Amino acid sequence: MQFLIGLVTAVLVGYGWPCSAADLTATPAVQTGERLTYEIAWLNILAGTAVMEVVDGQSSGGNGQLRLVTTARSSPKVTMFYPVDNRVESLVDSQSFQSERMTFRRREGKRKNDFDYTFHHQEGTVTAVKDGVTETLPIPPGTLDPISCLYYVRSLLPMKPGTSQSLNVHHDKKNYKLEVRVEGMETIEGSWGKMEAARLLVVMPFQGIFLNQGNIRVWMANDNRRIPLRMKAKVIIGSIVADLVGGFPGSGLSK
Repeated sequence: MQFLIGLVTAVLVGYGWPCSAADLTATPAVQTGERLTYEIAWLNILAGTAVMEVVDGQSSGGNGQLRLVTTARSSPKVTMFYPVDNRVESLVDSQSFQSERMTFRRREGKRKNDFDYTFHHQEGTVTAVKDGVTETLPIPPGTLDPISCLYYVRSLLPMKPGTSQSLNVHHDKKNYKLEVRVEGMETIEGSWGKMEAARLLVVMPFQGIFLNQGNIRVWMANDNRRIPLRMKAKVIIGSIVADLVGGFPGSGLSK
């Protein structure tokens, strides 16, 4: 079973909604110190946990940076037959969320890979290093990585039913077009209580960081933080569900 922490990291994608600097700074959805914890269930079995953190990065050219760190580990039961211990880190501009570098340490079953992507947006290229082999590849304008796009969309996506937007994303040395659609609003219940959420459909034409190819639905809190509350994807047998269990809306930046 391909481990589905990509539900947490790469499902909410969007690029190109018009905004101003004031839109990004007035009531920021993404704040330094945020720590979100998710439990991932498959067939009512706890498959693993994922933690998403936002920490300060170094300044670059006068602009601030953020480090977006996601770790994912399988539960003890799953580890017995399919151990997972992954870490993804994306360094982004704190205002635009444009990706500057992404590293991915993948440990899934017998699969072990190390990725390092450095983005050169002015040149329209990315330097990709996979398992020690380096290539320089072309990327289209506005390309994001699978981590930074989540935080970009949380900050700028209009939560209006019918909204639809495509995105350029670079993943595993290839460029892809993703599409996100806001399907509607609904109230959902979980560890966070009851909350109004926007239901989004993410059309994924490729295998995500930890996710089998296929569409995903995401329920994002309809407030100023826009935290993903629940994420769900069908797999060959049943569905995978990721639920927020720490870092709840209204309870501070972390828990």
